[in-house]
This record gives sequence, structure tokens and C-alpha cells, in this order.
Amino acid sequence: MAITVSGIAPVAHLPLILGVLRKLEVAALIDDVLPPHPDNVISCGRGVEALVLAILDGDHALYKVGARLAERGMLPLLQQGVKRESLNDYRLGQILDRLFAANLNRLFGTLALKALEVYSIDTPWLHQDTTTLSLYGAYEASEAGGEREANENTDAPVVPRPAYGHSKDQRPDLKQVMLSLGVSGEEGLPLRMGIRDGNTSDSTEIPVAIEEYVALGRAGTVGIVADSKAYSRRTLGLCVEKSLGLVTLVPRTCGVRQEVEAWGQRHAPLPLLVEKPGRTKRDAPRRWWGQSVERMVEVEYRDGRVEQAPLRFVVVYSSQLAQQQAAAYATAQVKEAERVADHIRRVQARSFACVADAEAAMAQEEGHGPGRRGRTPTRWRSHALHYRVEAFTHHPKRSRRGRPPKTEPAPQETRYRLVVEAEALPQTALEQGWTVLATTVDAETCSDAQILRAYHEQNSTVEPGLRWIKNPAAITPMWLEKPERIAALAMLTVLGLLVYGLIQRQVRLYLQAHQQHVPGNKGPTDTPTAAVVLSLFTPVMMVQVQVDKAIVRQVYGWQDHHGRVCDALGIDHAWYDMHPT
Repeated sequence: MAITVSGIAPVAHLPLILGVLRKLEVAALIDDVLPPHPDNVISCGRGVEALVLAILDGDHALYKVGARLAERGMLPLLQQGVKRESLNDYRLGQILDRLFAANLNRLFGTLALKALEVYSIDTPWLHQDTTTLSLYGAYEASEAGGEREANENTDAPVVPRPAYGHSKDQRPDLKQVMLSLGVSGEEGLPLRMGIRDGNTSDSTEIPVAIEEYVALGRAGTVGIVADSKAYSRRTLGLCVEKSLGLVTLVPRTCGVRQEVEAWGQRHAPLPLLVEKPGRTKRDAPRRWWGQSVERMVEVEYRDGRVEQAPLRFVVVYSSQLAQQQAAAYATAQVKEAERVADHIRRVQARSFACVADAEAAMAQEEGHGPGRRGRTPTRWRSHALHYRVEAFTHHPKRSRRGRPPKTEPAPQETRYRLVVEAEALPQTALEQGWTVLATTVDAETCSDAQILRAYHEQNSTVEPGLRWIKNPAAITPMWLEKPERIAALAMLTVLGLLVYGLIQRQVRLYLQAHQQHVPGNKGPTDTPTAAVVLSLFTPVMMVQVQVDKAIVRQVYGWQDHHGRVCDALGIDHAWYDMHPT
């Protein structure tokens, strides 16, 4: 009996990803919207599966997708009889074009609703945030602008315009497009998406995202949670008009926040809202105290009217935030002291011929010189600088050449300079640890504690989920021929983020419910991240052995914790045991 190893394919986590996509019926839903043509070997649904696998494998270049999946041994799992040549960049580009024409936002919303249905997920809050995707290559702004003007006059999808803007992945040298996402709170799953121009401002994006959210009509959702850029007259007016719940952070520069913070300091101690254990066993519990108050603020309605309307504010004091702010203030004060010392040296090095010139320079340094209007600018946050004019005797250089006679008195004149005294400002304990949230949700619908927990999820689940998109394993700067394909590939990236979040959620729930563990970075854990879960499958390979004339496929590297992950996701082990049809 002759035994020969004819091939080894490092399938790793890709069968798991494909199993989740099949459980969500992604290919079937897309093929219902975009019926396959008889001449096409790969339908749009199967092409989407291939692209999502490539994105989650870290290589999304269209011309590499077929070769990459063939190396991974995924082509028989994707579709029986398909060859790598069928997944060429021309066919994948056609699929991206058809996806864009079918309305990406509506298509992704259908897939997200299916995920909520399959895994029975409740979404009381939708968290709004934005991120960017960097692009290589040159894109013609004029052509994109012309297409945009044409699309705005019709019902056709709006083409995003690649442009330079504020880069959230630290690549200001590259053009980009913006991703606007609505993410579930507890799980961090993207449920709404929008693709905007690369130079779109977050402040102007919030009202557009709210309109899209209202159009989705999700039942059972209380409202939207967003960062401080959502606090504006137009956003508040839109939420009041639509009777939509909104929770947002009030910026420090707003006078209403300063007034509400002062109210909270006067009425301290406030009721305890939330208590959480410390981040480590040695840390003290983290506590948040707070209370809601109502104030009149200006809101702007659709027709341009600006009126006063009552708004609920939740003033919160956090012991943990107070410690963080105290440490940050001390560090910032040390750094600012160096800049203050340089400033003092430059100011005191100047001299003036008369008192009037010195006083004019002092007024300029203090921020109330000629031409200054409005509030006095605050140049130093943790230091106070006091200026005064001082006279001193100056010995100028003789105007005549040669050695002066002994009887000639040394020339001297009275000049004036500024003397600067710096005072380090201590931050009182009452000024630290305060936060103010604004909400259009009444107290009967959500208590103060529920509002605070909803906002906490913005940093605990939403931001880490968006950071995955910046991971090189997820998606790197790309180049595609047309902005329409950029938008379609961005939608598939968000679909990959949805699968990524589902894996993390389901595995954690399963392990905790069954009191089981999987290997983690620092030992066994029941709360692994999706990155840890996928890395567990790295050693899994599909070995093809030829025994005489028969071909046998066998999985190498399979362990018990791999089976637990499949059980958590409701995926049949047959995805690794054999090639399912």
C-alpha cells in the first residue's frame, strides 16, 4: 500500500468564517437581490463570501483573492468545482459594481437584521461613530463630483469622493473615505453603515446618520449614543422633531456644562448610580455618582427656527476619572512648566525705551492689547503668569571709535523690561472627575443609571470594534479603479466586522454559560477576544493523502477547544472534518 502526502492546506480559521457566513445565509440573501447570470461561474453571493474570507485573512487585493483562497484550500469549501481563475479581479470588480448599484446601506441592513434574528440579539441602543479607510493611488475629484451631482438628482446611490481629510489611522498623506457606523452597545456589532466623502466632518455627519437610522425603523431600540460632536442645536432639534432618544457628552466649552457641573459640586454627594469592580484585584471598586437636572437650551428645527426647549442633563462624578484627571493634570503641568520657562526667557530678554512701550507689550502678552475682542485667550492651563514693568540701567555702546578718556563718564540710559512671575495653579479635588451627559430620553423611559451605562458602552465595546478595521490583519490602504468599488469593498469590510463581533460574542456567552475555557494570551480564559479565538485555529491544516488510488483528506492540529468554538457559533464540525457541499 503506497501512501503519499499530495498537499497541505493551512485552512486555519477560514472554514469557521465561511460557516458563520452560511449560517447567516449571506450568499442566499445577496443572490435574491442580485440574481446570478447563467454564464457566471461565481454568483454575487459566492463572490461576497470569497471577498469576506480574503479580508479576514488579511489580503483583500482583488487579483490575489483566488490564489490566496487556493493556497488555503478553501475553493472546494466555497463551491464545488470552482477554480482560482474564476475568482479573477475582473469578475470580483463586476460583483462590487453590482453591490453598489443595489444600494449598499439597504443591503447591509438586511444582513444585519438576519444576524440579529439568527443569534437572538437585542439592541436597545445604537452607538454612532466614524472611522476612515485610507486609499492608494490618484482619484479624479472632478469625475467623482460630477457623478455626485447627477446622483443627487436621482434615486441612484451617492458615490463617495476620495479626498484628503482628518486621518484617523495617522496617514494624512493618503486620500480616504469615511465610514459612518451604527453599532450595538453590548456586543459592538455594526447594524447600520454609511460611506461618505473623505473630508466629511463628524459634526455634519451626525444629522445624516440620524435620518438613516430613522429610515431603518428598528423596533425595540431606545435611541442613539454618540460622542460630544453630536451636541449641537441642529442635532438636538432633529431628535426632538423625530421623538428620537439621544445620549451624548456635553463639550467642556459649553456654558451649560460648566453651570451643571457647578450645580453638581454644590449638591455633592450625589446618589450612587453605577459600581464596578476594579480593573485588577488590588484596585478599589469604580463608582459613579450622579443626578439628572433639566435646563433650557437652544434647538434648531428643520425649517431653521431656533427656540428654547427643555433638555435633560445627567451630571456624573467618577472617583476613577478624578484619579485619572489628577494624574494627567500633574503630568501636563510639568510639561507646561518647560514651555513657561522658555516663554519667560524670551519675554524678559526684550527691552523698551519708554514705559508706554513696555506697558503696551505687557497688555499684548496678557491678551487685551489693541484689536483684541471677546474673551481673554487662555494660553496656559495650569499656570498663571503675572507681568510687571521694571526699569534698569543700560550701558549702550559708544558712538565714537577709539579708547575713551579716563575723565569721560561711561554712557548709560534708563530702559524698561517686563518681569514675569509664574505661579503653578493647583487643581482642586472638586474640579476633577465630573462629566455631563445630555439626553432627549425622559426619566420614565430610562433612569440616570441606564443613561450612564449606555454611554459607557461607547468606549468599552464600540471603540475597540472600530480599532479592528485599522488592524493590518483586517484591511490596509487599498487602491481600486472606481469609487463605487471602494464603497462596496468598504461595506464588505463592515460585514467582516459584523462576523468578527458575532464570533467574540457567541464564544464568550457559550464559555460562561457552560463554565468552560479556551487558551488565551495569559492562560485559560472564558472572555477571549475575537483575535484570540481566530489565532487558536492557526495550526489547523487540511492534509490530503493519497492511499494507492484513493484520496483521503484529514484535519491536522484539531483540538477540543476548536470544537467548543464551533459549538458556540452553531457551526457543524463537518466544516473541518470533510468538505461539505
